[in-house]
Amino acid sequence: MRLVFMGTPDFAVPSLRALVGAGHEVVGVFTQPDRPAGRGKNLKPSPVKVAAEGLGLSVFQPERIKTPEGIQQLRILAPDCIIVVAYGQILSREILQLPSKGCINVHASLLPAYRGAAPIHWAVMKGETCTGVTTMLMDDGLDTGDILLKQEVLISNEATTGEIHDELASLGGKLLIDTLNELEMGRLIATPQTGTSNYAPLLKREHERLDWSRRATELHNQIRGLNPWPGAFTTFRGESLKIWRSTPFLMTDKDIETEGFSKTAPFYPGQILQVLEDSLLVQTGDGVLQLREVQPAGKRAMSAKDFFNGRHGQVGEKLG
Repeated sequence: MRLVFMGTPDFAVPSLRALVGAGHEVVGVFTQPDRPAGRGKNLKPSPVKVAAEGLGLSVFQPERIKTPEGIQQLRILAPDCIIVVAYGQILSREILQLPSKGCINVHASLLPAYRGAAPIHWAVMKGETCTGVTTMLMDDGLDTGDILLKQEVLISNEATTGEIHDELASLGGKLLIDTLNELEMGRLIATPQTGTSNYAPLLKREHERLDWSRRATELHNQIRGLNPWPGAFTTFRGESLKIWRSTPFLMTDKDIETEGFSKTAPFYPGQILQVLEDSLLVQTGDGVLQLREVQPAGKRAMSAKDFFNGRHGQVGEKLG
């Protein structure tokens, strides 16, 4: 099939490679323009651009795809179908109607759940036990088009967004090929979305800050949901501290062997209760959270205990 591919981040690369590997004719790859990155602010190409050039494909990087120039370029390429995977730009109705077989999107959730820009992050942060990939026939709405195929993936209670991202990216490529195979054989049935929908917005700084008055399980989900990017954070002695790994801890009276205050004294959210072999126990609004891996500003990631000892921390001090 004659295809145009639109995508930008790492998540889209397995889908592009799958199309080429399956023998489809990818006549053009559209991706976001090179952006400044790093301390030197040098222009950096998107992962999709790097992959496309490595595959010998033609790359196009319009600042806005909806301009007359962008639409004219698509008309020249004359694709049977446009494939969109985390492109980062909204397609106009004119573009959606251009290919004879429509525009197919690979989305990293089980639609209609987690429509929007950050479906993997929010699924993990909300403590979901299952997510997946959906291929969808695009329409004018935000991830509201008819569903083509779906496949589920389980989320363990320790899985991070990075781990689920990689699994779904690979699965997305496979599901995309299945979708196109079914489309070519005339067996694909588009089904309107039904059920409860929710929204997965872009992450903001406010989503990254840990509120120690929340439950331990909620904080744990937030931490793993923001790993490896952008990272959950708190403060210690007024300095920012990223938290990368944690585990809800079942605290009993026998476990509490803290120094400097009574076992019967009230514990406050954010208070460091105990130092273990490689971690710290922290009181939350409901339960205790075991911090395993942290990263102070400008430093490498390290065990929570090494950080605490390096700061000559005292049990009873507070985070946040």
